[in-house]
Amino acid sequence: MKQIIIIGGGAAGFFCAANLDEKQYKITILEQNSDVLQKVKISGGGRCNVTHACFDAKELVQFYPRGNKELRSVFSKFQPGDMMEWLDQRKVSVKVEHDNRVFPESNSSQTIINTFLNEIQEKNIEVKTKCSVKEIEKQDEKYVVRTSLGDFEADVVIYTTGSSPKSLKMIENLGHRIVDLVPSLFTFNIKDDLLKDLAGTSFENAETSIPALKTEESGPLLITHWGLSGPAILKISAWEAINLAKVKYHFEIEVNFISKDMDEAEELFQNFKQSNPKKTIGQSKIFEVTNRFWQRILEVSKVDLNKQIANVSGKEMQAIVENLCKKKFQVTGKSTFKDEFVTAGGVDLKEINFKNMSSKLLPNFYIAGEVLNIDAVTGGFNFQACWSEAWLISQDLNNN
Repeated sequence: MKQIIIIGGGAAGFFCAANLDEKQYKITILEQNSDVLQKVKISGGGRCNVTHACFDAKELVQFYPRGNKELRSVFSKFQPGDMMEWLDQRKVSVKVEHDNRVFPESNSSQTIINTFLNEIQEKNIEVKTKCSVKEIEKQDEKYVVRTSLGDFEADVVIYTTGSSPKSLKMIENLGHRIVDLVPSLFTFNIKDDLLKDLAGTSFENAETSIPALKTEESGPLLITHWGLSGPAILKISAWEAINLAKVKYHFEIEVNFISKDMDEAEELFQNFKQSNPKKTIGQSKIFEVTNRFWQRILEVSKVDLNKQIANVSGKEMQAIVENLCKKKFQVTGKSTFKDEFVTAGGVDLKEINFKNMSSKLLPNFYIAGEVLNIDAVTGGFNFQACWSEAWLISQDLNNN
């Protein structure tokens, strides 16, 4: 019976094992940590954002800054609808939230973990934890996997280690080219009077742009203790991951907190001024922002909060509108987004056959998950790439 060694007990490794034909193969998963499926556990704040309700491969690949071209064929064979059906067949109900993120009904990542563990148990697949792989050696038709728990012989290796530098070094030693790692999803560190003491303030739809890179994104925005976060920031951090690493995370960003252009905002202001001339500017609800943020905008614009709105000068109005619609911030660094650390970089995609995720350089060697130079914005997309790639590997081996 042929031996399959899966290196890495994360999302891709486990999903691959769960779909392999255990009657054809003896399968062992090697995981260096004491727990398997660690990222699945913490995903979505412990609820596990298992996928995203986007069922068209063409549309789905738009969420992947790296790997979009290659994943199109992968998603045409196994996409989010297939993953939802796979879970449904195993009595796991999922729900689609208003932003199309998909979670288990139970709101607990443990549901997903238990489902995978049950599949593995039923197939008598061996899982070895605290098993650190030191090197992989090709010997004739087989591979020898040297680990802290001794040597394992494999007819087939499935490499799903995630993107640690150590695991990339190991696969580089086997001849694969590695694209340098840089962080992808991250929040922006900004010190600015406008944001001071406003952590937790959010905006339903803001526009962010980095003028130097001619790039823009929109979506919900959040003020944090360190600066700015939320999808509008995370998306721009993913698409520009490589460029932002080059400038060492020092750059200028422009934010439109209300997603209205200056003219439209001025018109709203003028109309409000005409119909409420006696109101004080500090108590005026002209735009969809919190009172605390509005009062801070007035402070930063040097406008007296107690001034009647009729007495606000054209120059003052201009300053207010500019701070709302075209506020420039200096970014001076980045912070990791929660624990869901995602990296750009990894195994060069030119060296992978995307029909079945096999290495073009190494026979009977498959690669999937974050070890590849593929990453996505937040919302369940990184997991979906893992599920789809792992599915292709299992089907290829089952049909051998």
